[in-house]
Order: sequence, then structure tokens, then C-alpha cells
Amino acid sequence: MSFAAKIRSLYVVIFQQGMISLLKSLICTVKANYMDLQPDTDKTWISKSRSSVKYRQGLNHFLDFAFANASSDGMIKCPCPKCGFQLMQTREDAYDHLLLRPFPPGYTIWVRHGEKPVEERPGLGRVDDNLISQVNQMHQMVNEAFNFTIQHGSEDITTIEHAKDDEGVLPSLYEGPSHAARDFNDLLSDGEQELYPGCSKYSKLSFLVKIYHIKCMCGVSDKTMTMILDLLRDAFEQAKLPKTVYEARKTIRKLGIEYAKIDACPNDCMLYRGDDANLTRCKKCGCSRWKQKTKKGFILRLNIPVKRNGKLIAAKTLRYFPLIPRLQWLFMCSKTSSDRLWHKQASNNDGFLRHPRDAEAWKKFDVKYNNFSADPRNVCLALASDGFNPFGNMSTKYSIWPVILIPYNLPPWICMKQTSFILSTLIPGPKMPGNDIDVYLQPLIDELKQLWDGVETYNAKEGNTFKMCAALMWTINDFPGLGNLSGWNTHSGDPPKKLSGTDVLRQQSNVHVSFGKSSSVTSKKRRNGQDTDEDDSHWKKKSVFFDLPYWEDQMLRHNLDVMHIEKNVCDNVVFTILNDCSKSKDNIKARKDLQCMGIRLELWSEEGGKYPSAIFAMSNSQRDIFLKTLQNVIFPDGYSSNVARCVDLQQRKLYGLKSHDYHILMEQLLSILVKFSLPSPVSNVIANWSSFFRELCGKAINSMQLAELQNHVVQTLCQMEMIFPPSLFTVMVHLTMHLVDEVTLGGLVHYRWMYPIERYLGRLKQYVRNRAQPEGSIAEGYLSEEILTFCSRYLDNIETRINRPGQVDDEPVDIPHNSRESIFPAIGKALGAFSHFELTPMEKHQAHRHVLVNCDVVVPFLE
Repeated sequence: MSFAAKIRSLYVVIFQQGMISLLKSLICTVKANYMDLQPDTDKTWISKSRSSVKYRQGLNHFLDFAFANASSDGMIKCPCPKCGFQLMQTREDAYDHLLLRPFPPGYTIWVRHGEKPVEERPGLGRVDDNLISQVNQMHQMVNEAFNFTIQHGSEDITTIEHAKDDEGVLPSLYEGPSHAARDFNDLLSDGEQELYPGCSKYSKLSFLVKIYHIKCMCGVSDKTMTMILDLLRDAFEQAKLPKTVYEARKTIRKLGIEYAKIDACPNDCMLYRGDDANLTRCKKCGCSRWKQKTKKGFILRLNIPVKRNGKLIAAKTLRYFPLIPRLQWLFMCSKTSSDRLWHKQASNNDGFLRHPRDAEAWKKFDVKYNNFSADPRNVCLALASDGFNPFGNMSTKYSIWPVILIPYNLPPWICMKQTSFILSTLIPGPKMPGNDIDVYLQPLIDELKQLWDGVETYNAKEGNTFKMCAALMWTINDFPGLGNLSGWNTHSGDPPKKLSGTDVLRQQSNVHVSFGKSSSVTSKKRRNGQDTDEDDSHWKKKSVFFDLPYWEDQMLRHNLDVMHIEKNVCDNVVFTILNDCSKSKDNIKARKDLQCMGIRLELWSEEGGKYPSAIFAMSNSQRDIFLKTLQNVIFPDGYSSNVARCVDLQQRKLYGLKSHDYHILMEQLLSILVKFSLPSPVSNVIANWSSFFRELCGKAINSMQLAELQNHVVQTLCQMEMIFPPSLFTVMVHLTMHLVDEVTLGGLVHYRWMYPIERYLGRLKQYVRNRAQPEGSIAEGYLSEEILTFCSRYLDNIETRINRPGQVDDEPVDIPHNSRESIFPAIGKALGAFSHFELTPMEKHQAHRHVLVNCDVVVPFLE
């Protein structure tokens, strides 16, 4: 039988089985065997228009060659930007992909499809797998960044695939692309373009992303960055570098999600959004929407709106970062989508609390809303907010309030890192919003209500879309901030009662507040049919969070901040035992209070304003012991700041302690410092106080021991009331009674305190470059950092926010990480010169005992 007859008979069999694609692959294999098919030497068609005849002829030749060297399943790794040499496609699909999207221009020697590599080609340069890897990484990054925009945007790119003519050609592919489509194609083109002719390491996009990442990581100013770019362009004339920082930023921004500017009433009455978007004056106080300047005339003073470039300038602007696309972005990145399932997939069988998912509030929420908890991809969030001065000048009264969201689905080791935080709202200054913060939270609440119903989201790990839901679990604030968000009057004198969400909602239903700081608007409430002032009730307003359908059922809505409580408790105790004249809670007024109460006769004040010394007050010699011991304490690097700088031995005082200094002092040092400087009754109760906070702030807590811990704090407070004056027990001290209950409901403390939030505020403060526009500087800086955090997951051979080493990096450089040659753990590395010394008999005995007790290698010999 002739060759042609064999082919015809084979065609009939395969056609009957409906396997046309396998037939074409087989024909290509036969042609390669019998006709010695070779790759085309003229590959200039790659740069031709995809609608041209030459491009289609070259593409067919490439596919003939690729499928001739394909595997037995008749599929190849598609080189289109979307597949990026990663996904296997049939011939028809690969043909369509490479008509819709450009052929990789750097892929001129088809080493991925069977062509043997050649060292040099005239005009083409050396083919390097590193360049292909760079192109693949950039393609993957761009495709995943644009995945939602491409698939669900108002102007779909994927709809172009259905616009092909009968020949499968797209003649009008670039006639009218959308803005997202242009950005997508521009970034793909930059990702495929060599940095300079013959460059084998960087594409134009990969180099730009890395150099801009260095700018953000190291805080390089725009002026410095412009000078660096000028120098690089001068040194490498053929390199395709941006001319200015603005041009570089414009390219990087194509990868990210922008933020919205919403004008606000300068008196915090309303936002100009929705039906009120076109108003020019506040509908509550009548204040102008626009910034005004006063022009003095001969008789009248006129207020004239301020303009810039012919546009009116808003008096106050809220910057809002949409939450929905940012949550969708978490799943569209294949590098991070698997982390979002940790809270469901990781097991916890020992009963210890290690994550909020182990606590009672989370479990009860899952049971009540089982439709939400059934899909582990649904997101649980925490909201944190606090004000800060963006200028670092305490004499300048200016307060910006960011609202930060924390996704709790993540593993413990990355959950509370700054790279996981989402900046949601930037409430402008110069004054704090106070009770009117609900006005600025309304855009976020609207999105949270939409997220409760679910939004379509693409999952990069599974390669499909799902309906993502999100729920707000609780808020994290200091005590005044808790009052602003919850509506609770924190100045109430009576002790609060435990109220369910239904009880709180019922009490707040009688509260009617008009938001805004205008003098013409007064906040009133109706109770028992009469108007009453705000201070007469426990509630200042109905919280905006009750607009969420599930908020009423949350067991823990607003957290008490352990950071500030611990700081205030330590501050009260330390300065009282040091007998500091300005900060001690033991003073003439406290002694008169004892006299009025008729208790503690031995501490009553005497005539002339003098009062006897108390058992808890240190003498000068005792203070010297306390302060000298504290001054000589040495901490491991990164464990604490240098507390010795806060000790003044001449005046016998402590000053300048930060919140974390109080944390270390309270939990680790205080019980040791008072042991030899105070009598046993006082030092013992302080040691019990320290041990309570140390157990409360642990990284893992046994849920069965929480009742014992609650009993511990109750007994300690009672013992302290027997020693210290009542003035020591401020509201922050009494709040410690509720901390164990909140651990039971919300889980570990370090997921719900302000330490990571306060550090993040310091990061936001670093973004301020234009002191005249601090909010704008923070918004622009955060947006660039957000984009580059996403890009960091696709970058190799460079330090990023994702892979940067810790402050303490003591891994030995010359010992393998998993080396088990020594019975001693490989911790730490030598610094400086070494010295020889001999151990005493006691030290040898102690070292021998340490080996026997702590080294696993010795265990078999002891059995």
C-alpha cells in the first residue's frame, strides 16, 4: 500500500472516532519522519501583523514543527502570553491563542518545542532560558493581575474571541480596545521586550518592576530616582528605560486597582455620593462643598471658591480603596490563593487556641451561618482604626484616621503582617472624626453588605470562578476609638452589663443623632418621649455596623485593646511604687479619699498636708536598686528597645518609655526588679499581676485553663486593693476583668491588639512627602506599595517584602540547616574573636545535666 493510501485509510478510522486533532498531530509526525521537517530559518513573521498572510503562514509552520515533536497526547505547551509555556493546548486552540495574542518576540529559537539550541544567530543573539523564565513570570503576573478585569470587566477582552471572521482572523482586534485591554496589551508587550538588544536577563517590564520595587523598599525619593534613571539612560543608550518617575509609576499602576475620591462636608455631615453626588452645598448644615478664600473689598468680604487648573477644589476629600476587587485579587494570584484556605484545612486537635477560628465567637458564627462557613474561600475580616499625626511634630495638631482591614483566613505566621493588611478608607484631617466616623464608613458598609450576598471571583489555584462572600467579625481599637465605633459612652460612671447584640440594638433604637460638627446642629436623643442630652445615656448613637445583617448575632463586636490596657496598668503600678511625684497615684488627694471612706487608718494624711509612707512606696535606696538593675539588663537583638536609655539615676526617674517597653517591663522584668526592692507582700502581688499578662498574651492558650486564669486575675485585683490606694484603679485597670472573657470569644490577644496597627501607622507616615497634601501622599504611596507587594511574589533574585530576612538572622552560614551531626542545636553564629576558658566543676556538672535533659540524641541511651 502506498503512503498516500495509508494516510487516507487512517484518516477514515480517526474521523469516525471524532479525533481530528490527533490526526493532524499524527500527520505532522509522519511528515517529520518522511520529509525531514526543519524549523523555519526566517522568523521575521513573528513581528508582523497577526492579520497578515505571512504571520499566518509562519504560525502554521511553527505549529507543524511543534506538533511534529509533541508528546503522544497530541498537545504542546502554548507560548501565548496567557498560557506562558505552562498550559497544554491542542493545535486548534494554540492557533486561536496565537492569533488573539502576540507570539513571544524573544522566542526565536524554539527550544521548548524541539529545536536544538544554537549558540549565536545573526541579528538574534543568544537564547537564554533565563530570558524565557523572565518572560513567563511577567506573563503570569500580568495575566493574573488582569484576570478579573479581562473576564468580568464592563468591556470584556474575552468577548473579542467570539468576533473572529470565517477564517479565524481578527482584523479589528485593536480598532477600539477598552482602557483595560490597552493596559493589558501594553504590559504584555513590555514583558516580552528585551531591556536592550541582546539582553538575556531582563525584559523591559521585569527591570522596571524591580527598580521601582527598590525605590519603595528603601524609601528613595522621586528626585533621587529621576537622577538614577537619567544616569542609567546615559550609560546604556539602547536600554528602554522610562524618562521620569512619573512615567515609571504610570506603567506600574496599570497592574493595580485605583482608589476613589469622595468629597465630604467639612463639618463631617455627609458624603457627596450616590444621589447627592452633584450637590454643591451640604444638605444638613448648608456649608459649601468647595474650598473658599476670602476676598476683601471696600465694603464686603466675599467668599470665592478656589480653583486649580480650572477645576474647583473640594474642602474635604475622603479617599476610599474599594474592598471587593482587592479581596478578589487575593484569589487571582496563584502564589497566595492556597493560603486563604488555611483556617479550614489546618487541623487543631489539642484544644489550644492558636487562631481566631479556634475561639467561641467564630465557631458560633459558623454554626449559625452554615451557608457562609460551608465554603472555606469565604473571607472573615477584622476592622481596625486609629488616628495619627502624619508630620511627626507633636506641636502640630493634625489627625488622619485610616481604616484597615485584616483577612483572618491566613496562617498565623503571615496573618498579622503588614503585607496582609488592606487599607480601606483614609479619613482626612485636620480633626478626628469622633462620633461622625459612621459618615465615612458608609462606602465600606455598602460593600460589606454586597459581599455578604457574594460576588463572582476567579480562583487561580482551581482555575474556575466561585461566589466569594465576606463577613466582618469585630473591630480593633483603643478605648476612645471603641467608643466612637460602637456608640458607647465611655465616660459612663456605672459598670457596664453584658448585652447581646439584640439588647444593644433595642437600646440604640431610641437614639437619634444628627451627624456633623456644625454649631447650628445639636445632637439630641429621645428617651421616654423627651429630648435628653448625650451625656445622660450610655449610648451616643446607633452604630453603623448594625446595618450589616449579621452584626446583631456577633458575640464579640468590639475588642478591648490589651496593648493600651497593659501599658496603663504598668504605668500606674511602676510610677506609684517609684513614688514619682508627678505620676504616682499615691498623693494627698488619694490619702484624703481613704479618710473620707473610713479605711486604712495608717495611711491617713496628717496636718500640714503630710502623709506617712506606704508599704508599696520605695525609699531612695530601694529605687537605686530598682533602676540600676533595669539599666544593666541586656536583651537579645530585636527583642526589645534599649530600656537603659529611659533610666535617670541622678533624679531616680524613668522617662520616655514606649508601649512595647511597658509590655516587656510588665511581663518579663517587673517581678524580678521588685523582688529585692519591695517587701514580700507587695512584690508577690506584682509578680502575680505580671504572670497574668504573660499567660494572657501567649502564642497558644489551653482553653481548659481559661477559668483558672479568670480566677487568677480576680484574686490578684483583690490583693492589690488591699495594698494600693483606690486611686490606682482607673477604668483601664478594671477592664482587665473582661480580658479573659474576650480571649474565650475571640481567641489569642495578638490577633486583636493594636501593636501591628500602630506599627503600620508608622509605615503610612513614611509615605508623606508633600506636607501640604498628606492624605494624597499616603494614598499614592500605599497604592504603589500594594501593587509591588503583588509583584513581589513573581520576582526572583531580589529582596522583597515577602522574602526579606528577619531582623535577627542567626542561622550559621557554614553549617547546613538540617545538619544533625552535633547534639547541640545549630543556633547562632560567631561574632568577633573567640576566647578560651576552663569550666568549673559546677559548670561542667550543669552542662552535663543540660545535655541529658534537652538533647534528643541522648534519649535512646536513657531508656
